[in-house]
This record gives sequence, structure tokens and C-alpha cells, in this order.
Amino acid sequence: MDFFEAVQRRRSVRKFKPELFPDAHVRQALTAATKAPNSSNTQTWDFYWVKNPDIKKKMVSACLSQSAARTAAHLVVVTANPKNWRRSQKPLVEWAKTSKAHPRVVEYYEKLVPLMYTAGILSVFAPLKWLIFFVIGLFRPIMRGPATRRDIQEVAIKSAALACENFVLAISALGGATCMMEGFDEWRVRRALGLSYSTRVVMVIGVGYPDEAGIWGPQFRLPEAEVVHVLD
Repeated sequence: MDFFEAVQRRRSVRKFKPELFPDAHVRQALTAATKAPNSSNTQTWDFYWVKNPDIKKKMVSACLSQSAARTAAHLVVVTANPKNWRRSQKPLVEWAKTSKAHPRVVEYYEKLVPLMYTAGILSVFAPLKWLIFFVIGLFRPIMRGPATRRDIQEVAIKSAALACENFVLAISALGGATCMMEGFDEWRVRRALGLSYSTRVVMVIGVGYPDEAGIWGPQFRLPEAEVVHVLD
């Protein structure tokens, strides 16, 4: 199956068949997820493949007991935590040095990344960062953030969302189906997985083979002319 077939085939499936979906396929799709583009390559995401029956039961409840969670052969939770930049910084610096990257690349990971991902307690550094961005922006184009803790979270969440897309398209290409669930109690999901408060749950993804009743109707999209804008 080529890429465009996988894109066309992907649907949000609300009910799965009881048939077991191969672990090897899930593993392959998770590998694809880790190849997704992400901000500064800091890889602030994590992927939790829920196989423990007790944890899965808690997860189903946290997902409001919706059928996409109850009937899924597998549940995969994708999270984002801006603090994970610390996990990747040292390996990235070592990689940049051993690969003989330009000195600016090393400097970027050693100095700029910590600045970008630091807001301080209660975003105490945010006003200063905003002022710096504003003043420099008067004279030349510049990124206007992230400044606040929430801005930094958004950066990490966008990266995790890109990984989610890689994952579901990989499952589609392997003949499976998914449901990207946003309907869940984030507090209970974090509790079930033993996650810290700073971790944001981006998505819970149900995986399996689609039941005929799992697709609620033909796919609907707005006409491309309404959403695709070509600036000649």
C-alpha cells in the first residue's frame, strides 16, 4: 500500500473487531512515530503501549468507556513533556560534536534550546523573554516565542501530534485501523500511567481491525477550494 492509499484508507473507527491485531505491527508503527519531525529534534514525546490488563481497564474508564477504547486490541497513549528536552540535550550535543556539525549546531543545543524551553516557576521569565522578542522584532524578523510555560507546552504538543499522525498512517498501511481519542479524563490517564503533572496527554489511540459498525458514515471534508489557498 502506498502513502496516498494509506491516507485515504485511514478513518476514525469507533468499534473494533475482537480479532487480535499483531504486536509486530504496533511495534512497527511506533518506530514510524519516533521518526516524525519535531521541534529542534528534542523529542519531548513519550509513547505508552498499554498491555497490562489492569492498567488497560483503568484506561478504558478514563476514556469515558467509549467503544473505541473498550473494543480496541491495543491502546497507545502519546504524551508531551517540555521538560524532556533535558533528556535529549546531552545526546544531541554529543551527536553534533561527533558528526562534526557546524559549531552553531552545537551552540544551538547547548545554549538556545535551554533558553527556549525555560520559562521559570510560574513563567517568571516570560515577560523578559517577550520583551526581548518584541524589541528585536522591531528591527528584523524573529520568532515571537515560546515565552510562557503554556507556549512551551504547545511546542511539545505539536511535536507529539505529528508523531500521532505517523503512527496512525503506519497502522493504516499495515491493514489496521485506529481511533485518535481526545475524549478522556487527562488526570485519570496520568494517574493510571503514573505520569507527572507536567506531562500532557496528547492523545489516546485505539488500534485494531475495524468492525463494520465502527465507521459511522462516508468521510466528509470541506471542498478544497474553501481551505486550500494558492497565492499566485
